[in-house]
Amino acid sequence: MPQSVSSLFGDLEVEVTPDAPLGPRTWYGIGGRADLLVRPNSIDALATLVRRCRRSSTPLRVLGSGANLLVADEGVDGIVVLLDTPAFRETKFNPRGEIVAMKAMAGADLAKTLMETVRRGLDGLTPMAGIPASVGGALFMNAGGAYGSIGDAVHSVTCLTRAGDLVTYPASELRFEYRQTNIPDPIIVAGVFNLHETDPIAVRERVKEIFAYKKSTQPLADHSAGCTFRNPIDPVTEKRVSAGQLIDEAGLKGERIGGAEVSSQHANFIITHPGTKTDDVLRLLDTIKQRVFLEHGIELVEEITIWKRGQNESQLSHGEPTA
Repeated sequence: MPQSVSSLFGDLEVEVTPDAPLGPRTWYGIGGRADLLVRPNSIDALATLVRRCRRSSTPLRVLGSGANLLVADEGVDGIVVLLDTPAFRETKFNPRGEIVAMKAMAGADLAKTLMETVRRGLDGLTPMAGIPASVGGALFMNAGGAYGSIGDAVHSVTCLTRAGDLVTYPASELRFEYRQTNIPDPIIVAGVFNLHETDPIAVRERVKEIFAYKKSTQPLADHSAGCTFRNPIDPVTEKRVSAGQLIDEAGLKGERIGGAEVSSQHANFIITHPGTKTDDVLRLLDTIKQRVFLEHGIELVEEITIWKRGQNESQLSHGEPTA
């Protein structure tokens, strides 16, 4: 690789994969490659890399579990950071009287983290059952659903600024709104959550109940990125309405372009079949938005994150869900 590029990380504790395929790392299972995939082995290495990328205007993206991510067929430029080394997957529990604080690093798997809290008889993250994400990605977009959002349990969030400095925001300084937060920094490093002790059997049954509901209403066995569009605000009623219902009422269930198809089980899910190209999904997204606008006069906005070459810094984020 060019010396100018390798100088960004050549002396750091990182693992580097040039021309790395990203499609298999996403839940869609499609998309191109990253010019460079970098796995930092420490927060210090990540912070230094962030500073150098900023100085050299090198695009830097953070890849979570890929559950809410669509990667362009031509791949992405710059550096994709994957926080899957031990330093970024750790969780710690710290009892404090009636409250139990849990610190989870951004690369920790949300589902595994949730199940560890359940095993300990702790509640607080139960609404995250069935949501595939890394902790960092879930925080970045305030992942959630009908049962609640991850922001409901947040005590504090630690981030890296664009200058590569660590900063911790208490919950009192953060706003967790529908599928978004006011976190100003590009990289989340860790989150601390307030949990409370409860009956282990009861919390386990609650998780099972949520899983069962999602299994019965969502195409969990198919390749998808979860809900494709945010539930919009109806301009007439000024209330949030179901994107899936709008898509269904527009007659789009089963609509297919190439290998991309609107799920017949849940219209806000786009599923991918073997041989699907990202362009198929993008064309189907446009078709859905056009048809829903014609039918309802409502503009849909994607909930999924779309990565492509040439994006500016404001378009880059944790590649998640939310989901």
